[in-house]
Amino acid sequence: MNVEKGYVDEPIEEGIDLREEILRLKRERNAVIMAHYYQREEIQQLADYIGDSLALAQLAAKTDAPVIVLCGVHFMGETAKILCPDKTVIVPDLSAGCSLAESCPADKFEEFVKAHPDHTVISYVNTTAAVKAVTDVVVTSGNAKEIVGSLPQDEKIIFGPDRNLGNYINSITGRDMLLWDGACHVHEKFSVAAIADLKREHPEAKVLVHPECPKPVRIMADKVGSTAALLNYAVDSDSKEFIVCTESGILIEMQRRCPDKTFIPAPPEDGTCACNECEYMKLITLEKLYNSLKFMAPTIEVDAAIAERAVKPIQRMLDISRELGLIK
Repeated sequence: MNVEKGYVDEPIEEGIDLREEILRLKRERNAVIMAHYYQREEIQQLADYIGDSLALAQLAAKTDAPVIVLCGVHFMGETAKILCPDKTVIVPDLSAGCSLAESCPADKFEEFVKAHPDHTVISYVNTTAAVKAVTDVVVTSGNAKEIVGSLPQDEKIIFGPDRNLGNYINSITGRDMLLWDGACHVHEKFSVAAIADLKREHPEAKVLVHPECPKPVRIMADKVGSTAALLNYAVDSDSKEFIVCTESGILIEMQRRCPDKTFIPAPPEDGTCACNECEYMKLITLEKLYNSLKFMAPTIEVDAAIAERAVKPIQRMLDISRELGLIK
């Protein structure tokens, strides 16, 4: 079995029905398939559960399945493994990384934390296990406002790694958190001019913006929120058109949930395409998913010492979220 490329690189029999074989193998392995909203449509269609980072973390913590196939990026697989150390966690392509996580090297972040010993450390879930291990509480874009707001107003806080999300939380909570200078390459690339052009073409359209976007894009928004929050806004809204400023994979679920509405992906600044995609999220294919179930690889492993420290801020996030009524 060859996994040198980060995925099982083995030939697949000609003529097989990949979808049916994936479902058969899933039953045989007693596995559950979880997919992020940014995954390819064919992956989302086969998933038992689809969600954002918070939902996938919750599901991983709750599932009884002995095998979790996480169709997302590497840090999501790590989070599932940390929460479920006795389960087999598979990510069909380990090279599915995250530009935001990579913008925060663990050794540099630890130096930053040690330089400010009187600060509470809040890290976005889009980080490696090693970064979470030097964190006090993890947050997602869906609960960051509430978790930050639950801390004393005078508490000194380090927030990493996303400077845009951190700036947004500062602006709506009145905080002055010390921010790590990281960003997501997808959300950094939206074109303000292109969004303005789309708004002129579709004057009734609501603009939906993820908080990882820079402030000039957020200013244009009718709704700023996590992937799940943007989805829920679209479902509940009376509007029929939406300009969506986040990774375009979410449009699949938006369109499925709202077949009578129109969703327009906002393009990147370089104008190379009509939408803005995360190449890491799109690395997982049906072929890789099939081989990962067939060979039960590649699996996610987290150093035991790091996992022991990293689980505490993740669990604290879940506990605070329950206390605040954000999750059940």
